[in-house]
Amino acid sequence: MARIIIVSNRLPITLDRKDGGLIYHPSAGGLATGLSSLDESLDKIWLGWPGHYLDPGYEREYVEHQFEKDGLSPIFLSPHEVRFFYEGFSNNTIWPLFHYFPEFIEYNESYWKVYQEVNQKFADRICELIQEDDIVWVHDYQLMLVPGMVRKAKPQATIGFFLHIPFPSYEIFRTLPWREEILRGILGADLVGFHTFGYMRHFLSSVYRLTGKDQNFGKVTMDSNRTVNVDVFPMGINYEKYAIGAPSDEPSAEVQFIQDYGKRRKIVLSIDRLDYSKGIPQRIEAFGKFLEKNSKYHGEVTLILVVVPSRSNVGQYIKLKDRIDKAVGRINGRFGTFNWIPVRYYYRSFPFESLSAMYKSSFIAMITPVRDGMNLVAKEFVASRDDSKTGVLILSEMAGAAEELFEALLINPNNTNDMVEALETAIEMPPEEQAKRLSDMQLRLKEYGIKKWASNFIDLLMETKTFQHDRRTKLLSEESLDLLTQSYKKASKRLLLLDYDGTLVNFQNEPSEAKPDQALYDDLDKLIKQKGTKVVIISGRDKHTLGEWFGGRGIELVSEHGVWWWKNGGWKLNERVSDDWKSEIRPILENLVARTPGSFIEEKDFTLAWHYRRIDKELGAKRVREIRDGLIYLTANHNLQVLEGNKVVEIRNAGVNKGKSAAAWVHKREWDFMLAIGDDHTDEDTFKAMPADAYTIKVGLARTHARFKVLGTEDARGLIAKLANL
Repeated sequence: MARIIIVSNRLPITLDRKDGGLIYHPSAGGLATGLSSLDESLDKIWLGWPGHYLDPGYEREYVEHQFEKDGLSPIFLSPHEVRFFYEGFSNNTIWPLFHYFPEFIEYNESYWKVYQEVNQKFADRICELIQEDDIVWVHDYQLMLVPGMVRKAKPQATIGFFLHIPFPSYEIFRTLPWREEILRGILGADLVGFHTFGYMRHFLSSVYRLTGKDQNFGKVTMDSNRTVNVDVFPMGINYEKYAIGAPSDEPSAEVQFIQDYGKRRKIVLSIDRLDYSKGIPQRIEAFGKFLEKNSKYHGEVTLILVVVPSRSNVGQYIKLKDRIDKAVGRINGRFGTFNWIPVRYYYRSFPFESLSAMYKSSFIAMITPVRDGMNLVAKEFVASRDDSKTGVLILSEMAGAAEELFEALLINPNNTNDMVEALETAIEMPPEEQAKRLSDMQLRLKEYGIKKWASNFIDLLMETKTFQHDRRTKLLSEESLDLLTQSYKKASKRLLLLDYDGTLVNFQNEPSEAKPDQALYDDLDKLIKQKGTKVVIISGRDKHTLGEWFGGRGIELVSEHGVWWWKNGGWKLNERVSDDWKSEIRPILENLVARTPGSFIEEKDFTLAWHYRRIDKELGAKRVREIRDGLIYLTANHNLQVLEGNKVVEIRNAGVNKGKSAAAWVHKREWDFMLAIGDDHTDEDTFKAMPADAYTIKVGLARTHARFKVLGTEDARGLIAKLANL
């Protein structure tokens, strides 16, 4: 039976020492809480760091044995690894970079080296555990290299990756010295998940700009033509847990105090981990301005500020805590009375029963991070109001949760006045409006809880693997290759129709750089010398370039998709075509080049092509949209076609295509072996023109009319070389 191997930096159980012995307690954080509530019927192994260093020997063996009973597999890290991998690269480099705090980033080569080593340690453990049909699900920014490392060792593995923090814009991400290594590590997964479409868009933009890998509807084709699916999965919560709350038969003194306090005053609740991304000082300042502006609420409204300790030994966090302490002191000192404390500040974590009481007793939740991947606290508050249908959520538009909870009062966390106005609106909001807003959000959260989030991810991961398999079903197998070569050997009259760019050579930013190499010349020369073999290159290239590269070598040539044919040592016009239209179309393309630096026009005898391979893809697509309708209108009067190719727009005479050229060669004589190879949509016309028993081969895994596929140019060249040496 297939298993799910969950891989995260921390296990859901944290190991610690107390009175000389080992103790265990649940790990804090949304990931541990969320994945712990997965369907218990699933066969799971959870791999991660237990949170404490143990010397090799008896204690490690004992912990491994104890954890194994609960499906946990601990990865033990040394203090040096924790310092450089976790505190260093993960939290002093990636965390501030991805949360848009460049002033806190440390680019340290030693951090990066240990980050690689620890990621490899995780990957090695996965490879030790993995069995056929297992699913590997890797989580978060601490382990971004792991998918690629596992893929390298286990090429057929099923791997998912989910990033729980924001992915930054390309302009921010590009500053990371190890940016391509990070991207290629993530792209080792079959499915990559993000909380919001914005994060997904930033990731795909960086992938394209830094690796050159394009995407189509969120699917990225890799070097080996393995397809990586990138999608959005907003993480949910265990709705029922927070809607019901903790058992209240015998509430603790703390819970009782919270409940009683909520009856006497309107509570504004703020719960965050200590972090500069959470916007805590700005929130306190806004509450102070609210009190300054609204004296009528003095004694009636209290901010309960819960700050959970985090990285308390790091300088930035020490300064942040000091800033929070002083801000709270200023407000309480200025506005507080003997029977009213404006800000009740708690620098500690609370048990679930106390948190649940705070959620249910508060009137307003004020969740205003400067940047946050999702923020489950906002969702937990909304779920906790399931019975009462009263209360208001004030939420930062910079939190991922804002993409779902748009009935909340959304604010800019950098705008103090915006937050003050939101507090005023929340306090005065009519009960019926509170109920409407909460009901809409609650319905959404019920529908997409934590279990559905996880099951949707796993289901799409399996669909992605099926999609990959289906796309590979046409791959030229060893058996099919043997049949092809045997047919080739037996044949006495052979026809080989070959595309050039993307088939015999890889694409280049500058078309003139895609010259044939000596190995290609040698293989083509061998084919031509084989008795009864006719080699035809059918290309979109202009006749001058094609003639310069291949003219006089005994190869039949067709340029501009069939406009020109090479005959008797020279070019002959094959179609009744005209170039009178160029003077009308060229100025449009020239204006496009002037407005789009990096693009250029390629002019052939009967074709104009606008190339935008070297510019930003989104800008190129925008320009294409700008001119498409106008070009179609103009070309309709000249019997022309507008073709959108791989980062190129071509205008050419209608009725000219590779299929007609291929058909002319097919009908020249009775061939007993025919082969056609090509990589793009223009070659589909060739494939459709070939007889059913011909060997038609698509270079790449896109949909095709060809009978077979090969992964890339290297495989196509390998086939040509094999036939040349028979």
